[in-house]
Amino acid sequence: MSTVTTRGAAAGYRPGRTLSVWQEWRRQASRRRTQLALGFMVLLPLIVLIAFQFDSGDDDNGGGEFASLIDLATTGGLNFTLFTLFVSAGFLLTVVVALFCGDTVASEASWGSLRYLLAVPVPRARLLAVKLVVALAYSAIALLLLAGTALLVGTLRYGWSPLRSTVAAEIPAGEGLLRLLGILGYLAVGLLVVAGLAFLLSVLTDAPLGAVGGAVLLFILSSILDQITALGSLRSFLPTHYSNAWLGLLSTPAQSDDIVKGCISAVAYATLFWSLAFWRFTRKDVVS
Repeated sequence: MSTVTTRGAAAGYRPGRTLSVWQEWRRQASRRRTQLALGFMVLLPLIVLIAFQFDSGDDDNGGGEFASLIDLATTGGLNFTLFTLFVSAGFLLTVVVALFCGDTVASEASWGSLRYLLAVPVPRARLLAVKLVVALAYSAIALLLLAGTALLVGTLRYGWSPLRSTVAAEIPAGEGLLRLLGILGYLAVGLLVVAGLAFLLSVLTDAPLGAVGGAVLLFILSSILDQITALGSLRSFLPTHYSNAWLGLLSTPAQSDDIVKGCISAVAYATLFWSLAFWRFTRKDVVS
């Protein structure tokens, strides 16, 4: 016969041991979408590298703010990595982060396993916290895999040379690597907005595709609104307004004003979305 404590819990029950980060890590690692997403992060730089090998050099890359990144992508591993991040930051990384953070809770609900996890019982706040930590960890690994693979294959193919840009002086390779790490860090912080929004939608719906797609669509909508100059200063409150602030790290000297503002904005939005997710889930009637 089981023993019950004065609080109504079974003797020996410890909420902190009901679901560990390692258990959730293994569960997510066994999922096909995790394997495919991380695999594509490794594959993309190879696809870009192969595409450059078939480039005859006759096509006009066009002008624009990022023309130098396209023109100089084959001048060294650092520039190749920078170009890979540029072509990925606008959409691909958004989708990957939304996939990891938007699918994590909604998929459990769609499978009908969420109520069984809570019946273990796993405290609701702990369940969300563990899932959020693991989702953010896989998102960070995806970003590192993309940049690390691009740096490796780019350096092997094009050599180790300074970071070049037509908008600033040539940056020595050592300092260029540090600036590249700074760009990675800023992209990671900026993607917290996507992570927060996708996680909130994952709590609000039982449809994983709805959570992932909704986060991506809302992020794209914010990017579109940011292009409307008629909105004036209101655009600075959009979560995507400072998404390209990392370009300041390519200037000489580095410009960090917009980077600081972008980090503050991203952390504020992510904190708001995560707070709403925890508030809603701890009060939600879970029936699936």
